[in-house]
Amino acid sequence: MEPKEKTGATFVDEICSIPGGEEIRLCIQCGTCTGSCPNADKMQYAPRQLFAMARAGMRDEVLSSNSMWYCASCYLCTVRCPRDIKPTDLMHVLECLASRHGLSTKKNKTPAMYETFSNLVYGTGGMPEMGLMLRYYLKTNPFKAMGMIPTAFAMIRHGRISLKARKLKPEAQRQLKAILDKAKELGGA
Repeated sequence: MEPKEKTGATFVDEICSIPGGEEIRLCIQCGTCTGSCPNADKMQYAPRQLFAMARAGMRDEVLSSNSMWYCASCYLCTVRCPRDIKPTDLMHVLECLASRHGLSTKKNKTPAMYETFSNLVYGTGGMPEMGLMLRYYLKTNPFKAMGMIPTAFAMIRHGRISLKARKLKPEAQRQLKAILDKAKELGGA
């Protein structure tokens, strides 16, 4: 029997309450997702194991693992799943829950990148690549930013990144903010 949280809801109920998480109950533990995953060897728990742990109510172990942060969103698991489950969506739901509950692993910098990206897009309506990387490195490892300066100059020189941010028009920015606010209201981090 899965442990209940204070509200009476189980961990699986919490997962199912977020769009994309509803299918966790349909998993038959065949292992096709794990066999398809190019990053399974880097994960603390392979996808099949992670989903079994989630269904067993192992909330803290699941959400504090590095597994979902290594999902490359390649969708190999999704196209091969015999039950038409979308394991990639489940991984993103687990990322959302880990962020929401502050249980992300400290070694993995992906949550910091997600947060920096979404705050920048929400705040400016654009994606200044240089601004994104600068803010990310200042948040995670300012000294590493210094080592990336030659790479940044090379990318600018070859036209791979721009110093000027591409911005949305004011009406488009308002619409984007409305979309992001609605996503957050529906359970997004």
